[in-house]
Amino acid sequence: MTPTEARNGTSRTARKSTEVGPTSPSWLGVALPVAALVALAALVAAGAFSGAFTAFANFADPGVLVRWGVPVATVTTELAVAVTVGALALAAWVLPRGPLVDRAIGVAGVAAGVWTVAALVQLVLRFSWSTYLPLDSPTFGPALMEYVSTIPVGRTYLGIVIVAALTAAVALLVRGSVGAMCTMALPLVALGMQSSTGHAAGAASHDLAISALFLHLGGAALWIGGLAAIVFVGLRYAATGDVIRRYSAIALWCFAAVAISGLVSAWVRIGSLDGLGTDYGILIVVKSVLLIVLGGLGWLHRSTVVARLSAGTTTRNAAIGLFWRLAAVEVGVMGAVSGVAVALGSTAPPVPDDVIADPTPAEIVTGHPLPPEPTPLRWLTEFQWDVIVAFACAAALIVYVRWALRLRARGDAWPVARTVSWCLGIIVLFWATNGGAAAYGHVMFSAHMVQHMILAMVVPIFLVLAAPVTLLARAVPARQDDSRGPREWVLLLVHSAWGRFLANPIVAAVLFAGGMIVFYFTPLFELALTTYAGHLWMILHFTLVGYLFANVLIGVDPGPSQPGYPMRLVLLFATMAFHAFFGVTLTSGTALLVPDWFGLMGRPWGPSAIADQQTGGAVAWGIGELPTLLLAVGVAISWTKSDAREARRTDRKAERDGDAELEAYNEMLAKKAEQAAKRGEG
Repeated sequence: MTPTEARNGTSRTARKSTEVGPTSPSWLGVALPVAALVALAALVAAGAFSGAFTAFANFADPGVLVRWGVPVATVTTELAVAVTVGALALAAWVLPRGPLVDRAIGVAGVAAGVWTVAALVQLVLRFSWSTYLPLDSPTFGPALMEYVSTIPVGRTYLGIVIVAALTAAVALLVRGSVGAMCTMALPLVALGMQSSTGHAAGAASHDLAISALFLHLGGAALWIGGLAAIVFVGLRYAATGDVIRRYSAIALWCFAAVAISGLVSAWVRIGSLDGLGTDYGILIVVKSVLLIVLGGLGWLHRSTVVARLSAGTTTRNAAIGLFWRLAAVEVGVMGAVSGVAVALGSTAPPVPDDVIADPTPAEIVTGHPLPPEPTPLRWLTEFQWDVIVAFACAAALIVYVRWALRLRARGDAWPVARTVSWCLGIIVLFWATNGGAAAYGHVMFSAHMVQHMILAMVVPIFLVLAAPVTLLARAVPARQDDSRGPREWVLLLVHSAWGRFLANPIVAAVLFAGGMIVFYFTPLFELALTTYAGHLWMILHFTLVGYLFANVLIGVDPGPSQPGYPMRLVLLFATMAFHAFFGVTLTSGTALLVPDWFGLMGRPWGPSAIADQQTGGAVAWGIGELPTLLLAVGVAISWTKSDAREARRTDRKAERDGDAELEAYNEMLAKKAEQAAKRGEG
């Protein structure tokens, strides 16, 4: 005990005990089972209203067990995967490292085990549901094996079961926040697979529906599962003030993600306001009302519990007790939302997910109508929305500006030019992934190359000059309870062996230049065109690799030591030469890349596919050189400023010590001259 603690009559043990919430009310321990029952009740009510689970009139009935077993298994699956994601998120981002983190990972492992069993049951029952084949049919087994081995939807559901089982196994083996972060990638993969089953591959707005559904499922799982995981981890130990604040911030972002993606998904399936009068539309309204109630409960959390904890206007135990009372109601409403959502997924929407009738060649290949002939104005007005990337861009703008304002509010300076640079970079990124570059980049190789050059060579320059890691380190306080938040994770990555390897100048240059060859002349290019996951990977890869290379040349963020300015220019001009070689190869080439895509587009306007590809080579050569030259100018300016700073430093040092360095140098020269004279005389 320190003297100060002795005077105040407190100790570390006593202080630590005040951080722990009170023992929860006895009724709170049954909140989750009650929520599950509420979910089932909402499912039954919504299903009875829409008739989604009634016997089929014109087809063979697979049986009442199948008709009602599918939605029950689906509710169980979704709640289990939510607890899995929420527990892993708590372990990675919220809880202090140690026993609580390991306990949360254990909860995730058990939840993943339940998820595995429920997903397997769901697979079997859904097959019976979709084929009208009863479970006791003699051909059920062989037909099920063919379903999971040859039918894409069946393979997807089997893949989800395998990922769930793998998640359970890994969660029971790993420990610590790093293990939780790595394990969380598995259920996210499963949610991505599930998103691809929610809209027919050949239906209109396929990619938009997938991106909206993934954001919706991920946000809901983190929101519902995070709260449930706090209960499972331990009401007495996990419900501290810090945990409540952190979960509240995560829940706010999840609410925004669920609300925005839900609106997009509803609009895709309703099509117009008239669709709200259908059974599907009425369930949408009910789900929206419940979501608004959840948002109100979240607002109460932030305005009462979090506000009281931050202001110190009430005791910690009283505030946390209020949190649990609100949380119990919130869990019940979440259960109702889950039940309505499952019933909604089994109800026919006004805009069916049928394959497009009489599709054009472009719709057959891409799933989208062919955009009109490009003009300068249409490059600005045409849009092909990507909900995930658009949401990420909006979040990046809000977070960066908020951090900059936080610094300004406490009296610390942050250059306005850096904030402007970040905003410009994010706006350009948004346009490249949602605007004309995205709309035309899907059907024309030359437009795709414009998108590539912007993502890899224009956006990173703005982002690097904004110094986001430096802002993060200054604006976000370091956590004192040994947990890892955004600041800790980013700095851990920057200073890790992997971070130093990827930021190595040679590695960054090879990834930046050589990545183009690997991408365009392997099946990766076709994967990025034909799958939404590949498309997201392409955006992330181009932007991240460009950021690493630009940061080597002109970055100001902390990280591995940068090479000298002559070496930077050598790397820059070497990549410039490589870009020129790559562009010339495409310009003079006569073999069409991904001919089953660009060659079958059926465009009535514009050049032929091969001529357009050659134009794309010119774009890679020409447009790519301008950002390279700007980087060269930036390196030269930084070099000049560095020399100027070194000269000023030397001058200040000379003023302090009477130019001792110059005097020592002159004395050395005089001694050498004297020694040379003596040797001459000898």
